[in-house]
Amino acid sequence: MASIIVPGALALRRPEPYYGRIIGRLTQYAHGIRGTVYAVDESTIFVKGFAYDGTGPDAYFWVGDTPQPSPEGTLVPYPEDYPSRDPPVLSSHTNSDILLRLPAGKRLRDIKWISVWCRRFTVNFGDVFLPPGLDPPRPRVLPEFKRLAHGLRSGNISVLDAKTFYIPNLHYDGAGPDAYFWVGNGSEPNPFGTKVPNEMGSLSPLRGYQGEDIELVLPGSLSAHDIDWLAVWCVEYRHNFGHVYIPKDLDVPPALGQTKITTSSTTSQVPFNAANNCKEILDKRLQVRWEVQGDHVQVTLAARLRKEHYMAFGLSGAEGRPAMLGADVVVAFWDTKNNQPRAFDYTISHLAQCDGERGVCPDARLGGSEDVAVVSGHQKDGVTTITYRRPLAATEHTRDKEILTSRSQSVIAAFGPLNSRYEANAHSFMDTTRSDVQLDFGAQNDNSCVGLATLDAAGPTPWSPRVLAGVTNMTARIGPAGGRRGYTPITGHPSWGIAWYINDQLIPEIYVERGKTYTFLVEGGDDRTNPAKFHPLYISDSSEGGFGQKRPEEQRKQRVFAGVAFDNEGYPYPTAVGRYCEWTHKTTDQSAASDTFEQYMRTLQLECNDGEPATLNWTVAHETPDLVYYQCYTHNNLGWKIHVVDPGTPMPIPGDKSAIVNEGSQLSAVIATVISTFIMTALSR
Repeated sequence: MASIIVPGALALRRPEPYYGRIIGRLTQYAHGIRGTVYAVDESTIFVKGFAYDGTGPDAYFWVGDTPQPSPEGTLVPYPEDYPSRDPPVLSSHTNSDILLRLPAGKRLRDIKWISVWCRRFTVNFGDVFLPPGLDPPRPRVLPEFKRLAHGLRSGNISVLDAKTFYIPNLHYDGAGPDAYFWVGNGSEPNPFGTKVPNEMGSLSPLRGYQGEDIELVLPGSLSAHDIDWLAVWCVEYRHNFGHVYIPKDLDVPPALGQTKITTSSTTSQVPFNAANNCKEILDKRLQVRWEVQGDHVQVTLAARLRKEHYMAFGLSGAEGRPAMLGADVVVAFWDTKNNQPRAFDYTISHLAQCDGERGVCPDARLGGSEDVAVVSGHQKDGVTTITYRRPLAATEHTRDKEILTSRSQSVIAAFGPLNSRYEANAHSFMDTTRSDVQLDFGAQNDNSCVGLATLDAAGPTPWSPRVLAGVTNMTARIGPAGGRRGYTPITGHPSWGIAWYINDQLIPEIYVERGKTYTFLVEGGDDRTNPAKFHPLYISDSSEGGFGQKRPEEQRKQRVFAGVAFDNEGYPYPTAVGRYCEWTHKTTDQSAASDTFEQYMRTLQLECNDGEPATLNWTVAHETPDLVYYQCYTHNNLGWKIHVVDPGTPMPIPGDKSAIVNEGSQLSAVIATVISTFIMTALSR
């Protein structure tokens, strides 16, 4: 079968799976030591398939720069983030994947060997030596985002590892209605891309950013070696707000858990591998991320918790169905009194509150041990995130259940209130698992997360519509659409985040007289290579616009009154092509916080390119319909209504905010005109 060449696919592919530069295999001297060692980056080591019988009394991972392993080496803590000050001695492993971070600022260039070393008896159980001239993978610095629309800009973007991007000083006005971080293949961003969760792991449309530093993690099995670009892209309107290209010769570290999320937008440090495994349950209200770390599992729970409420997650009391009775769960919550995350091991011996002997009880209250350790936690944007660790083994067989890494297991989850003891109280039927949910704790790259269900919020009150009447000279510029107060609630049409500002008013309804000439100074852009800033004005009977993007048969359905001409071969082209002027946000979109349009205008600033505006002169013919529209030639839904009246017809006072909009507008205008004409005629008799 002939091979298929995918356009835009990378010519240079990393072997899969890729663990970094190979250092070598551990040499076994005692205790069944086995494993292959890789250099992930200049300070991180990965041991694939590590084995050790666990019988050494004081064994640790050990590194040094002496000719041979010796007591002069340095201990490498494992697990790195173990909650106690000193890590435990190495336990038994049969086929574990181990990630080691060199301590005390050491780099691979500072060491010559890696050993499994017993401190008490100064014995080397196994070792591997670093090859001379080892050059580990390193992060790659890219250019900043190309600046195309919506104030998008950033500092130089870095590829930290094969799945993680660091974007410093990110600015974006947040006004795009359906914008996402977007990756894909091809010579430029296109609709055939993939959404990338934001720095909070959500796939909600992007908010505004004002100089924030963020990190993005590619979803699923995607890596930086699989893509040609990273962009901010509006899905609904298929517009590229800005992008950066990904080089084909990337030599960055693999994504094995070494990258920490430590940006201005996320205050916790979450191991990257936890993002590889993610499942959303309870109608997408609870997000569970997990990673096996040796003989422990690290779990991150995230939910929009109400105050004094908990989230619970763990192994079901029965296989193949959700069973609270006999379940082994962790109850996590935010301690508001002490402002810190909490997580406790629970046993469910009876479907009632704990009475000190049975019920939904913390293990410690029943005389058991507390096997759960909180790693980190934070609250941001209404989401509570708590990370904890617990052993895979059932340390207390009467209360605990073993977490398996060889197959899936049934899990349960619940939300509920805390009682006065800060213990789990009852939960409602809607707040607990009602069908069998299976989770494979030993999985890698099992990520089906899309984003937590968002909280419903009442929309802000729309601004009053604007009116321009008795004006013959007008400027036409681009500006933000005003979110849920502006273009869409006024027109009932969708918006991709920008709209026409006529005389610095957001989509006013314009009144014109038949027989008169009107002049528009159009500053919608003249760069045909940048569609995001090329908006020629034209006047049509189409409430949608976008004449230039329509097929010929669709164009013939529109009547055009100004702004479009045809060349010798009959092809249309726009005539009102002038410099680009745009009202931009001084910070982020403040439409929701601006009760009036006048307040909103004070949050904007005018930015104009060099050049001259285009002039569109329109003499309104007597046969012009009563209702037409000013629109953008290249895009849909940027403009609004022009009411055409006969000479002498009374018109609204300029600046009147009482215009009626949406479906009833044309009929209301006609009725108003008829009534006014009738009154004027009666008075003249």
